[in-house]
Amino acid sequence: MSTAANILTGLVAALHVYFLVLEMFLWTKPYGRRVFGLTPERAEMTKSLAANQGLYNGFLAAGLAWGLALGADGYALKVFFLGCVIVAGIFGAVTANRRILWVQAVPGALALALVCAASHG
Repeated sequence: MSTAANILTGLVAALHVYFLVLEMFLWTKPYGRRVFGLTPERAEMTKSLAANQGLYNGFLAAGLAWGLALGADGYALKVFFLGCVIVAGIFGAVTANRRILWVQAVPGALALALVCAASHG
């Protein structure tokens, strides 16, 4: 169970690195605009907001990586940062796009469930 929890937590961290790259570096590029359905003008107007958002996603990834690096001693960090991922995913789904629930909150919740189960099993 612990291995599965760590693998899924690592995948959630990797997803947030991907979000960081999309939002900080690819927002105004054709790929980034296509992912987010943006016109070139809208992407240009919102690029600083997206970069800020990307930075926060990087912090989530860093926190999860930190928790993973600590092994069993990283339990509290993994729980905290996965909780942050879930809250951010729910907020994003409510305020921006429902798809965020499935892309961010659900993987975070599954990872959190495995992390908790692994620590009690």
